[in-house]
Parts: sequence; C-alpha cells; structure tokens
Amino acid sequence: MLPKYYTITTELSDIHLEEALNFIEEYFLKPQGKYYHNTKKTFKNSVAHLNFTAINETEKWEVLVEVQATNPFKVKMTPVNCPHNINITKKMDLIKEKLLITVQFYEDTIRQATLYFAWVEGEKIIPESPPTRRKKFSFRIFGSNMILIYILFFAVNITLFLSLGIVMGIIGILTIQLVIMLFSDQILLGTSDWKITPENPRVHILEYQLPLEEFLKFQEKFGKDMIIKMKEKIYKKSLAVGREPTCELGEDVFAEYGFKCNAKIRVSKVVDVYSIVKEASNKFNIKMPKVALSNTMIANAAATGPSPNRGLVLITTGLLVQLEENEILSVIGHEMGHLSGRDPFILFSIISLEFILRFTILYPIVVLSPLVYLILVMGLIFFIAKFFETRADLLSAMKIGEPHVLAEALRKIGYNRLLAERIAPTRFPKWINFDPHPPIYFRIDRLEKMKTPIKVKNPLLRSVKDVFQGFKRSLKINKP
Repeated sequence: MLPKYYTITTELSDIHLEEALNFIEEYFLKPQGKYYHNTKKTFKNSVAHLNFTAINETEKWEVLVEVQATNPFKVKMTPVNCPHNINITKKMDLIKEKLLITVQFYEDTIRQATLYFAWVEGEKIIPESPPTRRKKFSFRIFGSNMILIYILFFAVNITLFLSLGIVMGIIGILTIQLVIMLFSDQILLGTSDWKITPENPRVHILEYQLPLEEFLKFQEKFGKDMIIKMKEKIYKKSLAVGREPTCELGEDVFAEYGFKCNAKIRVSKVVDVYSIVKEASNKFNIKMPKVALSNTMIANAAATGPSPNRGLVLITTGLLVQLEENEILSVIGHEMGHLSGRDPFILFSIISLEFILRFTILYPIVVLSPLVYLILVMGLIFFIAKFFETRADLLSAMKIGEPHVLAEALRKIGYNRLLAERIAPTRFPKWINFDPHPPIYFRIDRLEKMKTPIKVKNPLLRSVKDVFQGFKRSLKINKP
C-alpha cells in the first residue's frame, strides 16, 4: 500500500526539534506500548528521525510511522497490514492528530521557558503579560456573543427591581443591555493593547526559546517573577529605544542570568494582520471591521458589534504565534461568520425575549423554583448558541474555502479539550455545559468531512441539523 505524508507545523526553534522527538517517545509512545512497537531513533544527514510501528491487534492493522525533526515536522505513514473492513486512512489521520497533540503539549512546556517580544509598527511598546481580570471578563462577555451578559444581569436586575419595581426594572435592564450591545465594539476595543490600521498593519513577534533544563534551574534559583524583570531589561535596551531585540543587544542581560543567546533559540515572524482581516472581509463582502490586538500568549479571537458595518475583531498575539497565516485567515473567517450573521444582535434578542417572558407569561413557573428555572433556561440558551458557532464554522468553510485548515487551527488552539473529548467514555456532558461552543471534536470532524467548494442554501438550518445529530450521537458510549 502507498504511504501517506503529513506535516505538523510548529513554533519550535531548531534547538528543540530533536527534543520534541524525545518527548513524543517518552510521553506518547512508551505509555501506550500496547499500540506502539519497535521505537527507534536515527539520524539522516544530521536530522533526527523517530520510527515506530502502530499496531491494533484486535482490528489486525499495522502502520509504519516515521517522524522527521524538521520545521514543519514531516510524517510518513506506510500501511503494511490492513484488513478490507478497516478504513486505514482514518486510522492514520488519528495517529497524526495524536502526534500533533503531543507536539502541542511539548510546545506548551517550551512556552514556559520562552521570552516573547511583540510590537506593532507605529504603536507604543507594551510587554506581553497574562490577561488582566478586566481583559478576561471582556473576552468572555463579548467573545461568547454576549451570552454572559445574561448571567451578569441576573444579579443586577434584582437590585433594580427592589429600587424601581418590576416594570421599570425590566425596562432598565433591557436598556442597559441594549447600550452595551450597541457599544460592544468600542468597549472591547478599549480593553485591547493595540489598534491594527492600514498605516500600522504588521505585528512583529520575536521569541527566545531558552533550553528547558537551564530555564528550570533558572526558575529554581531566581524565582518565576525574575523572567519578567529579564524581559523588561531587554525591552529597555531595544524596543524602548526603537531597536529590534537581538542577541547582540541582549547578550549581557542573558549572561547576567547564566544564559547564552544564539541563533538556534531565536524564532521570528512578521504577520500582516490588517491584510488577513481585509481578505476575510472581502470574501464575506462586508465592511472592514476595526481590528484590535491583545498582547497575551493565550491563543484566542473574538468578534462583536451591533452590525456587520460596525464590527470589531480582537486577536491575541498568542493566536499569531501558534497559527500559520492560512490558519489565522480561517479563524478570522469564523469571526466574520458571526458578524455577517449578526449573531451578537440575534443572541441579544433571544436573551431579551426570555427576560421579558420570565417576568410575564413564565413568571408562575419561575416562582416555583427559580434556581431550577435559571439552570434550565441558561442550558437552553447556551445550546441555542451552539447553532450560531456551528454556522460560523460553516460560513468560514464556505467563504474562505479551507475547512481542513480551520480544523487544523482548532486542533492547535484546543488540543487539551480535544484530547479529553477523544478519550472520554461519553461526550454527552460536553454538549450540555454552559459553553456557547459545541465540543471541539464535533467541530473538527464536521469540518474535515466537508468537500470544497461547499454549497449550502441555508447555513443556519444546516448547522441546527448538524448540532442535533452530533448531540444524538453523543448519547452513545464511545468505542475505545
């Protein structure tokens, strides 16, 4: 049988590529020795290769796997034994997915020992830092199509009712929610670090990936907060005076903490964010939204706004670091799907309608058990929200035209959740949690089944149908 070839893109510097193979062997292959045999590491032209055999003795199939430590990783899989009733391509795709998840876990380890520098041309220098409570709150409120405003104002409305009465309280709550929805783009823009404009379209990202063992010793000696001070010193010598961080500029700072800077630990990229968002808006035929950037390494994106003509897309530097440009475009396509579908306004309308019904027609039911009512209604609203998230995936696939690329981006962003969902005995709880997004396994599998060009007359009805089918399948026990 003919071999199949895959690639796994990575943000790892050259010095960590071979270490990644050791990580795969130690934390992926060895713990699952029942399924992976004959592990061997070799070198060809000074490039490390990891070879192993994937075996399923129950289903009687066998695949030879070779992983080459280049950037991107090159993976070759050759079936050597496959019964006719087995879809070996699907089996190899799952092996590749597990390898990608393992590489992402290793990258997460390396991120702990990485100095990140990001800046936007023409904008002030803002060091990378964990998101503040204010930023996290804004991201959750507006990144979830404003559903969490429903939860927020459940507590606020009690106060207004006590002071204004039921009728004026309802009017007051709806007015506040409407104002927040109408100015959601401005509110989210105010929580961001940078504005991306035609004059300042590019984001520069520079990484110094320090040797992990040295970094762990460094943390033990100096403490976790010292890395922030180290970055501040390099910033002052470089970006603060208009110069790009280089090994030469930071050498004495590195030496001060026992490190040696060299080209093999340095990774850099320049992303024209404005052009990517502009391309997505053109494909959707909507007005170019405002674009904001939050300088945090958590990979995320959000869109909000009262209409497609007054939209805003917020991106984190973590998303730019973790994804390739075509993957970023597909993720932005998902956000454009929300804007073009007017999802923030539709969800606001649904929430407002429930709010009115709660204190009118449904009030006799509410008073019987307010807590049970709240849990059930919140669960229903979050489930309905899954229709719109699923439609946004479909619209990205239709307009951008690369569903497999969006699936790969979701794997990278949500690999932790994906791993948990793949091995869970049942996926039912993932469908009824208070999350507007469907389970990530469902989104990825659905995207990868799509064949381009994709033509769907009614994307929302198709997405509603797909969600119910996915929910129905989740009631079954997963096969190991």
